[in-house]
Parts: sequence; structure tokens; C-alpha cells
Amino acid sequence: MGEIEGTYRVLQTAGMRLGAQTPVGVSTLEPGQTLLPRMQEKHLHLRVKLLDNTMEIFDIEPKCDGQVLLTQVWKRLNLVECDYFGMEFQNTQSYWIWLEPMKPIIRQIRRPKNVVLRLAVKFFPPDPGQLQEEYTRYLFALQLKRDLLEERLTCADTTAALLTSHLLQSEIGDYDETLDREHLKVNEYLPGQQHCLEKILEFHQKHVGQTPAESDFQVLEIARKLEMYGIRFHMASDREGTKIQLAVSHMGVLVFQGTTKINTFNWSKVRKLSFKRKRFLIKLHPEVHGPYQDTLEFLLGSRDECKNFWKICVEYHTFFRLLDQPKPKAKAVFFSRGSSFRYSGRTQKQLVDYFKDSGMKRIPYERRHSKTHTSVRALTADLPKQVPLGPAEQGSSPLLSPVLSDAGGAGMDCEEPRHKRVPADEAYFIVKEILATERTYLKDLEVITVWFRSAVVKEDAMPATLMTLLFSNIDPIYEFHRGFLREVEQRLALWEGPSKAHTKGSHQRIGDILLRNMRQLKEFTSYFQRHDEVLTELEKATKRCKKLEAVYKEFELQKVCYLPLNTFLLKPIQRLLHYRLLLRRLCGHYSPGHHDYADCHDALKAITEVTTTLQHILIRLENLQKLTELQRDLVGIENLIAPGREFIREGCLHKLTKKGLQQRMFFLFSDMLLYTSKGVAGTSHFRIRGLLPLQGMLVEESDNEWSVPHCFTIYAAQKTIVVAASTRLEKEKWMLDLNSAIQAAKSGGDTAPALPGRTVCTRPPRSPNEVSLEQESEDDARGVRSSLEGHGQHRANTTMHVCWYRNTSVSRADHSAAVENQLSGYLLRKFKNSHGWQKLWVVFTNFCLFFYKTHQDDYPLASLPLLGYSVSIPREADGIHKDYVFKLQFKSHVYFFRAESKYTFERWMEVIQGASSSAGRAPSIVQDGPQPSSGLEGMVRGKEE
Repeated sequence: MGEIEGTYRVLQTAGMRLGAQTPVGVSTLEPGQTLLPRMQEKHLHLRVKLLDNTMEIFDIEPKCDGQVLLTQVWKRLNLVECDYFGMEFQNTQSYWIWLEPMKPIIRQIRRPKNVVLRLAVKFFPPDPGQLQEEYTRYLFALQLKRDLLEERLTCADTTAALLTSHLLQSEIGDYDETLDREHLKVNEYLPGQQHCLEKILEFHQKHVGQTPAESDFQVLEIARKLEMYGIRFHMASDREGTKIQLAVSHMGVLVFQGTTKINTFNWSKVRKLSFKRKRFLIKLHPEVHGPYQDTLEFLLGSRDECKNFWKICVEYHTFFRLLDQPKPKAKAVFFSRGSSFRYSGRTQKQLVDYFKDSGMKRIPYERRHSKTHTSVRALTADLPKQVPLGPAEQGSSPLLSPVLSDAGGAGMDCEEPRHKRVPADEAYFIVKEILATERTYLKDLEVITVWFRSAVVKEDAMPATLMTLLFSNIDPIYEFHRGFLREVEQRLALWEGPSKAHTKGSHQRIGDILLRNMRQLKEFTSYFQRHDEVLTELEKATKRCKKLEAVYKEFELQKVCYLPLNTFLLKPIQRLLHYRLLLRRLCGHYSPGHHDYADCHDALKAITEVTTTLQHILIRLENLQKLTELQRDLVGIENLIAPGREFIREGCLHKLTKKGLQQRMFFLFSDMLLYTSKGVAGTSHFRIRGLLPLQGMLVEESDNEWSVPHCFTIYAAQKTIVVAASTRLEKEKWMLDLNSAIQAAKSGGDTAPALPGRTVCTRPPRSPNEVSLEQESEDDARGVRSSLEGHGQHRANTTMHVCWYRNTSVSRADHSAAVENQLSGYLLRKFKNSHGWQKLWVVFTNFCLFFYKTHQDDYPLASLPLLGYSVSIPREADGIHKDYVFKLQFKSHVYFFRAESKYTFERWMEVIQGASSSAGRAPSIVQDGPQPSSGLEGMVRGKEE
């Protein structure tokens, strides 16, 4: 986002401009009387209302900045994640204002002794999983309790009752009808809660055994899916005078009419926010507004209200979007224009990194249910260390904090999954898969719509025409899927929640939502069809514009770009295939008489029509994307992208030389065969070693001739080479694809594309009859071997690099199969020698597992390429005595993963087997055992002469 600024002027009294003395007024004192000097109080006694409605008094010196008060509050509460919170007070116009940390309190509050400040949540993250401390989540739950009572968190009566029941469980424990009714008589959770009392009690009965911490988490999980979560309205009107409400959230500036959101201006779309008197101005990026006005204007009630809202926007943008706290501007010597206001505090990124890097020990606290009518809170940090808590104090204290692991999750022991009502119907798990993969898909789209856009806008690196072409195609698709995700989330929440018999059918279905959205996807066919043009024009522009090329390469090195950038442009069409696959599963599960079958069947028919129309475009796009990726990673070849050239297979073979077998990376296309060696250590490139046209080529088995296992000979027009595969299966795949490609090239005749040029080489020419005399460094011969597990060098997870290290190959057909073999969801992970299970959000795509702390994370913590891995069920010797556990193994690398249900377990096994077995492994489920040696391990180390 661009600048965020404001303008204001200082009002002058009469005579100030001309240098007149300040008027002193008329004295009312009697002759001889003098005015006694006013005694300034040494301390301000400020009253602060906490989130549990208790009142605290803080003594502050009058001239202190707001930060002094905030620090005292954080210290007394022992609040670590304090940056999510703030202190608010009502001004003379009765609207709420945040206390500014960098400004003296007496300049903000007119009569401090008469004002009650209150602690409140200032920044609402989109996912409660981003909150590291259980205590923080408890305070968030109290904030949502306050919002319900104040009618800020508006929602359906059923949802409000469900939220109240979780709050009730958190405060008084398991259901007891007498105690519940007595408690609700004297404690108000909802305005007019009496009319939904029975529904609250009905829900509360379902939460037996739920701990306070679990109840708090459920409150946050339900609330975050609501439209009004964290929303604070600011009354305004648009240019036509229509009454609207403005709000701000983690994603940007929101516009409401009543409680209906009518527009969202994402931070990535906003170039500048400013205000002028009562007018609040939003300036959009050129590619966003297109031919329409670039500056939107809203009118608020007064200049102070306008500036107040602008300040909140500044703080939200800084907290959620910036990596570091902005530095203060230098003060002007003579005069200044615009507001000097800025956010002071840690950004969310800094807050997460602090927990990740500090490894600090948190003061523990414990939550227990209180059977009293009021909540009593006591922190161990407030007590002398030598005085232990007695039984009575321990019983009444609802807070003691567990030690949570850092954001990276290293060494985090995860307890048994929390028990909640999970439907047994397989349809529920299919819908849950739709939801999980949709979340991942939306994050993938944000790599383009948010992160890449921000990079090119910041450097002004992309031509305006390309900006319009790219984002006018991708933005509408992104907005559509955001709405679709929200619908699925809401339906699944109802499906999981308790429901009466007569409403069960309406909640436990998904066909109506799928049918409506699959039909709407038909309207986006023209957008999908232009992705071919987008990919082509982007590639051309990076060749023409060095600045764009530099930004492109730099962006691909960022953690958020966990796949080659142009891969993300294929995601929208590939996602359609996922919908078709999952709808087929639903239709296969339902009987024709099921109440959800007809809608699901019609939805499948609708999406099949779209995918059939786009099938040839996807094939062309996948080929173009692969050629583009190889063009960037192969050194020594030009014009690899040519009309008619198709990628067929890539993989590792060992080429026979005078010194033995040398590892080479081979690339088979429809018109030629390339072989390469690993580039300079530390880079991700491969150097071209040879180019063999397919015209006139012949391939023969030669195991007996050379006494090398899995060996075959390739006879080209001017050169003959002998290569060996790692397994017989690999050899058969290469020979089959080579012979098919040779036959197709022979049939193609003169229509084959021109062979690409080679970069000029300084080596002396050699005889065409030589087997191979390539010179290379010791690092080249060793293949710069290193483990691909963990973080590693970024961009080392491409299939090219994985094939090199895992000594295998991948074909075009394997890539196409991998499109459908994608999955996302939470799994518990355990290493071979560790004891605890680690809960992670896991994404499987492009033959690789990517690990996140939560589904809201922008980039993976680590990755695990699975080419070459076997997937199996643990043996008795593994000592795993849990259900739904599968084992991944490659040589000595062993990982265990635990799923939540039988269906989820089978799906993970299915997609991993489908990807790994299709790309070079024969078995599906295999029993554990030693990996057979290929006989090539000892030969790879030698150097060529």
C-alpha cells in the first residue's frame, strides 16, 4: 500500500496573526485580593475497567504519555501478547477513542478523574490460532462476550445462544439446570436473553467435559466466521448522500449498509488513505479502478471523527501488513504539513517472531471452572514467589497459563485431539476436504493478488497493460472464491454443531451451495480462457523488462512463493478439476434417494461442462508453465519455448563415461533429448551438456553389453550415449517414453519445431565418436548432495531438483495426475526418535508436503518432497499404538503422521500413493523393509577424465 497521510490546520484566535497580546479578560477580584496559584496534582488516579468488568486504579504522573499507563496495565495483568490490546475511552461526543501511546494523557482526556478507561481488543486476527497464549485467548473471549452484550457482534439467535453456552461452560463448568438458570438470572450475556434461554441450556448440555480453554477456543472459532467479528462502525455517507458505515479489519477498509457488507478495499488495492476535514479519501491503484474514478470519498460526521477513523486505519494497516514498526518522521524545522501520527508497537509479524525466537518461559497459570456467579481472577505473577497458593485460592482462580511452544512448533507435544461432535457420515468429511483445500487455494491466489502485486507496485516494475491483464483476470476469481469459502465455513459450522431432528436435514447438506457456485463458475469461463495469454505476456515482459525480471526472480526467493511463481497462475483451472473429483465422491457416496443427491449431481454436471471446455487450455498451460520454468533453470540453451514443443519427462540417469557412470539430469521433449549436470554449488541451475534430436534416434537395451544394471543405449544422428536408470521400472518408463516420442517425431516430419540454440562454449570441439569427455568440478561430480528435508535452499523443491537428489524421474502424465492428488488439513506429526506429536497444517501439492502452524500462515515452516518415499502402515516394531497413522520412509528418513478419522487417513494414503507411485514407485501400500540398492551408489562418486 502506498502512503497514508492526513492534513489538518491549527485554528488561531483573534489577534494571534498580528502579534497582539493574549487577552486576559476582566478581573472579578475585590481590590487587594490576589489569585492563589492552582495546585497541580502530583498524580492522576485513573480508573481502568478490565475485560472481566473489574475496576483497577492506576496512579500516573499528569504529564506522562499514554504508554506509561499501558505499560502499567500490561505489567499488572502479566499480559505478553499486549500488542493486540489497547485502552479506549469515550470523548465528549460519546464515541470511543483509543488512547495514543505517544501523546500525553492530559492532552487526550479532558477530565481524567471523571473518565473510565476500559481495556479492549484493538486488533482482531483472522484466526485465533495465531494467538500464542491461552491467556490471550481467554481475554479475547471476554471481549466477544462484551460485544455480544453491547450488540456489536450481531448474529442469528441460534449462533448467539451457541456462543453464550460456550461462555457459560467456560465460567461455571458442566451443565446443571438449577445452577444454569440461577446464574443466567443474575448475569446477562445477551440483550433480552430470556427469549433464547431454553436454546442456551440445550446447547450447554452438549459441552460436558469441555475445559475452559476449549470453551474459549470454541467461542473464537465461531465468532471469527461471523461477518461482524471485530467490526467497529463509523457512521458516514457516500458522495450521493447514502448513509453507510465504515469499518477496518485485517484485510482492509470495509463498507457496510446496516449489517450487510457491500464493499471491501483490500490493503493491496489501496494506494493511499487520507482525510481532509470531514472527508475520508481512498486512492486506489490504477489496475484496480480501471476506467473508473481512482479516489473514493466518504463524508463523516466531523473532522475529529474522520481523523479518528483514519488513525485506526493507519494502525490496522501497520499491524497486519508491515514487517517492522515504522520509524518516526523527522520533525520539520519551520512548518509541517500533514499529521505526524504513526502506529507505535510491534507488528503482528514482530510479535510472532518474538515468540518464535525468544524461547522465553511464560509464567504458568491455570483455568478452572468457577461455580460462583462471578468470575474471580488471580495470577501467580501477582503473588510473592515464596507464598504458595492454598487450596481455596487455587480452586477459585480461573487462570494459570500453560507453556506453549514457539510458532515454529519445534518440540511441541500435542495432546489427544479435542473431542467434539463429529458426524460419522462420510459426506461430512468430503465437505471438510472441500473446505480445507479451498483455504489453501485461496492462500495460493493471494500469492498473486496480494504479495506479487505488492512487489511489482512497490518497484513500479510491471507495464500498465500487463497489470490490467493480469489482475483484471485474477481478482474477480479471488473474490468469488472468498465468498464461496465463507458459505462452506458457515454450513460446516452448522453441520458440526448440535441440531434438532427437524433441522438436521437442512444443515447436513452441501449440494445447494455447490450447485449455486458451480453454476456461477460458468460465468468465469472467459477469465479462465485468458490465462494462456496472461502466462505468455508475463513471460514476454520479463524478457523485455530487466526491472520486472529482477523483481520476478527476487519474489520467487521469498518464503511466501513456495512454488515457481507461474505455477500459481494454473491454480484456478486446476481447482475446477478438484471440484469435479470431490463432487464425484459425493455423488458416489449418496444414494439417488438422498435429499442432497439431486443438487450434487446437477453441480457435478455443471462443473464437468466447464472442465470439458477448458481441458485443452489446461494441457497447453501446464506445458507452457513447465517450459517456462525449465528455461529459467537451464543454463546454456536459448528459445526452449517454441510452438509445437511439448515436455514429456524429466529425471536422473547415469551416463557412461571413460571414468564410469556420471549423474546427469535428462529432459525429454517432443523433438529432442537434453542432458545436463548440476550447476555451481549454491545455485539452482543445471548446465546443458548435450542436445540430441529425436529425428533418426534409436533406443536399445544393453544390460548384457556393458554389465551395468538397468542400462540402455541411445543412438542419435551424430552421437551415441549409454545410460543407466536406478531401477528396472525407471528404465522401462524412459524407454517407453523415448520410443513413443521418437515415433511421434517421425510421424510429425517437417512440422517439428526448430531446435533451440546453445550458448557459446569455450571448450575445444571434440570428435563426434567420443563417448563423453565433459570436464566438471568435484562438486559437479558429487551432485552437491544435501538433504531436501527441512528448510533448505528455497526453490530446491522443484521436481527437477528432487529428481536429481532422489535419483528418479517424473513425466507429463505424472504432473497431470498430481493435479488431482492434492490435499490439505491438520495432521499430527511425529519423528522416528521423538515422543510427542506435533499438530501442523499440512498441504500436499507438487509431490511435496508443506508444513504450517495454522491454515492462516502465509508461508510454510518446512517442506518434505515425497518423490522416492514409500508410504506404509507402521509395524509393531515402530511402537506406534494409535489409530489412523501412516508412515513415510526414504532410506533412514522416517516420519509418522496421524489423521483425525478413517476417511481422512485413507485420503492421505491415497493421494500420497497416487503421487509417489505414479512418479517412479511400483507399489501402492508397501510393507516396511530395507530399500533395495540399485547398484549405482558406488559409481556416482567418480570424476570424469
